[in-house]
Amino acid sequence: MQFPRTELLLGKEAMQLIARKKVLLLGVGGVGSWCAESLVRTGIHHLTIADMDCIAESNINRQLMATSLNIGQPKVEVLRERLLAINPEADIVAIRERFSEDTAAAFHLDEYDYIIDCIDSLKDKMLLIELSCKSPAVFFSSMGAALKTEPSRVRTGIFREVRGCPLARMLRKKLRQAGRFPERDFLCVYSDEVLENRGDESLVEGARTNGSLVHVTAVFGFTLASLVINDLLEVGV
Repeated sequence: MQFPRTELLLGKEAMQLIARKKVLLLGVGGVGSWCAESLVRTGIHHLTIADMDCIAESNINRQLMATSLNIGQPKVEVLRERLLAINPEADIVAIRERFSEDTAAAFHLDEYDYIIDCIDSLKDKMLLIELSCKSPAVFFSSMGAALKTEPSRVRTGIFREVRGCPLARMLRKKLRQAGRFPERDFLCVYSDEVLENRGDESLVEGARTNGSLVHVTAVFGFTLASLVINDLLEVGV
């Protein structure tokens, strides 16, 4: 038995159900990497992870697989190796690709039971929301996890009803302006805490950089994983 403590809590039938489902996770940074680990440690066998980036020094403070020893290596490949070390029997597919208008069709969203959005790019996130809500998959999305220090303020809510999250507000506005607001509701993970950077932004690479902490980003990721597992337990098919 691979995960006896988990089966003790959830039961054998639930573990078999969890092992059958196919999950697509887009973005394996400070939120997505922890979500992936939680899913695999809870019994998800079929997980596809997608991210085009390589590990950078600035990732070490919050991303699960980022260390001083693997800077420059593809994130999805390093994470896949770690996940297989947890469960060698798992089916972990690593896609080193950005989800975008040019690549969306290649991701075959209709083939998955669950799609999890941990994408940073606003444009790509809008597209993923639009297409995922048209697919048969259950869809969950992470809102912004940066500029926060208090994990107790991380919560879940229906996207159209979220208040206090600048990213959710901006996404709703742009989706409505584009006439692409999804008719289908979906749950997202967010926090209404918004702080300001206090450090020197020139010290970190990137066009727009906000500070973030692992004890917040990891809670975002764990909460996303809990949405998947709890939905499976509730639906039970």
